[in-house]
Amino acid sequence: MEKQFTIKNPQGIHARPAGAIMKKATEYANAQIMLEFNGRKVSAKSITGVLTLGMKAGDIITVSAEGDQAAEAIDAVGAVLETVLD
Repeated sequence: MEKQFTIKNPQGIHARPAGAIMKKATEYANAQIMLEFNGRKVSAKSITGVLTLGMKAGDIITVSAEGDQAAEAIDAVGAVLETVLD
């Protein structure tokens, strides 16, 4: 299952929001959560992977998940993607 979210943070996804994404994703230990952008797919549980996507404001990101609580995990990670963090 997957869902799309738009980056709202004017500075895009830098270290602090990437850390927040990773932290939220790790709350779902039994789910594999992936972020996809520009044909690249990385684990949402990897801060390095999240940062390598180079997501900027207005970019549309696909969040997918498999396993326990997949739908809940997608919505939770998506909410962080759409949050503005300095």
